[in-house]
Amino acid sequence: MDNRSNESKEAFVSEVRQFVDTEIRPFAARYDKDEALPYSVVEKLGERGYLGCTISKRYGGTEMDMLSIGLLNEELGKACMATKTILTVQGMVATAIEKWGSELQKETWLPKLASGKVIGAFGLSEPNIGSDAAGIETTAYLEDDVYVLNGIKKWITMGEIADVYIIFANCDGSVTSFLVEKNTPGLSVRPIKGLMGMRASMMGEIKIDNCRIPVENIIGSVGTGLSHVGLSCLDYGRYTVAWGCVGLAQACLDSCMKYCIERKQFGKSIQKYQLIQKMITEMIVDIKTARLLCINAGKLREEGDPDSISEIWCAKYKASKVVKSVAEKAVQIFGAAGYCNEHPVERYYRDAAMAEIIEGTSQIHELIISSNAFREYI
Repeated sequence: MDNRSNESKEAFVSEVRQFVDTEIRPFAARYDKDEALPYSVVEKLGERGYLGCTISKRYGGTEMDMLSIGLLNEELGKACMATKTILTVQGMVATAIEKWGSELQKETWLPKLASGKVIGAFGLSEPNIGSDAAGIETTAYLEDDVYVLNGIKKWITMGEIADVYIIFANCDGSVTSFLVEKNTPGLSVRPIKGLMGMRASMMGEIKIDNCRIPVENIIGSVGTGLSHVGLSCLDYGRYTVAWGCVGLAQACLDSCMKYCIERKQFGKSIQKYQLIQKMITEMIVDIKTARLLCINAGKLREEGDPDSISEIWCAKYKASKVVKSVAEKAVQIFGAAGYCNEHPVERYYRDAAMAEIIEGTSQIHELIISSNAFREYI
């Protein structure tokens, strides 16, 4: 892995920040309004190696260490959470293929994913299945040396524009994952519009009608779809979402700090009022707490420590709670101006609402974190 020194990490963050300040931040409001992410943005992310951050150099990736991946997601989240989602899902698809795929799958797909020539999507959620992933209703059965898939996937980030999907299906009573290309006969995509936030995340509903998938398109083996492929991808996804939440929360704080200095009420800047100072203090401490949890989770994951899984749960849970609270305070500080798209905190507030839902709701995290903790006492 590309283990950077502290000095090189600072240079890396500066490089990413300059990129997002030039190429993404000025256009984030337009992406939100259009509910679309231009492909030119995907191309630029690929050109800079950001889409290949998880992929080994052998397959054309940049093979970043976990902290660098986190910092990258923080900076993207600070500029535009919808744009950041492509880093998450591209990384999840790449993780599945590189960790569990065949050599042919790796050679075929990883260079394309790293460059952005191919966009991937993670097809787990369904209309009736969200948190209960083991209850997947999409089916797969073997017929004449091919698997026939039927079902519907919904709320699939980048599903509208993806070129290849990892589709999870119930196969002989257990969940199996398949690589399914967009041009597969029987596969159709319906864009999902009208989202509250992260409107440019290009969500789609994927209809799978008697899609015939070659046996060699299985990732891993029959029955390992959740226990191996799915869980390893979700761990990565939760890690990047947590960092994105830290970035978005920091964007809220940055906006508030400038506004509090400029805004005057009763003859003085509102930064002078103690109740405003209290909110700012809570925002600062909460963001620092979430960031430290993310750093710790990344450090453990980089070391291959099995405790990294539970630490990622904690980081995602805390960071998603923090960003929602910070965004709410930001709107309150801005007052009526924060309730209007004249200022970006209105968009930040809407984007923050999704944080406690994606890659496992906060309620699911409360269950798994506490259950894991109790195991140590039994």
